[in-house]
Amino acid sequence: MPPLASGLLGALDPTSDRAVFRQIADQLREAIDKGRFREGGKLPSETELVDHFGVSRMTVRNALSLLQQEGLAVSEHGKGVFVRPRPPVRRLASDRFARRHREQGKSAFTVEAEAAGSRPEVDGLEVKEERPSPDISARLGSPRKVLARRRRYLLDGRPVEFATSYLPLDLARNTPIAQPNPGPGGIYARLEEMGHRLDHFDEEIRARMPTPAEVRTLRLASGVPVIHLVRTAYDADGRAVEVCDTVMAADAYVLAYQLPAT
Repeated sequence: MPPLASGLLGALDPTSDRAVFRQIADQLREAIDKGRFREGGKLPSETELVDHFGVSRMTVRNALSLLQQEGLAVSEHGKGVFVRPRPPVRRLASDRFARRHREQGKSAFTVEAEAAGSRPEVDGLEVKEERPSPDISARLGSPRKVLARRRRYLLDGRPVEFATSYLPLDLARNTPIAQPNPGPGGIYARLEEMGHRLDHFDEEIRARMPTPAEVRTLRLASGVPVIHLVRTAYDADGRAVEVCDTVMAADAYVLAYQLPAT
């Protein structure tokens, strides 16, 4: 088998006290960061890495496994190990809920996907009436029941986000919001048509490791954390009209904020 192309990977440092498999992982990680191996591209095979570094196959497997645990690589059975694609979706908080997007019939997710050059999809949609959790109830002013809208968002076929919107039932029942497809501009456009002109949003964000259910839903690679965001929408009268509980794959988004200078 021919050697790896010159410059792709360097040599091991025999004087280092860092484990050999970690040195190999370091070199692969650096090569990925510098674009020598592109997103979706195949990494060198186990045999190529064994020949290049002069180590055992188990050492190479440990190095590749470490990259997979970090979410940088993914193994495809019978094909090899590939650089995991990471769609660069930019969520600009000060713009994503701008009224002009709703007036154009676009949801925030659609706007962001178009900016990233990706194909947006929504699946796993569920709309039902239910009793809210104590936290959701408190945020919405303690309604007895809510309308819950659950859905999963995908970019180019890859799940990146799962969200549940909760709205007071007296506000949402028997309206287009209770339909699977609420229409152009989404539920915020419908709320404003109903006289609830949106005034501001409060967002709480934290990073954490995913639950097993979130790993399955978002098809997360081992070691990839999630961003947990809870957003409350208020109308011009100060009423909380929606709470959206969202879990996002942390490697799929860049959260951007524009802050006032004063």
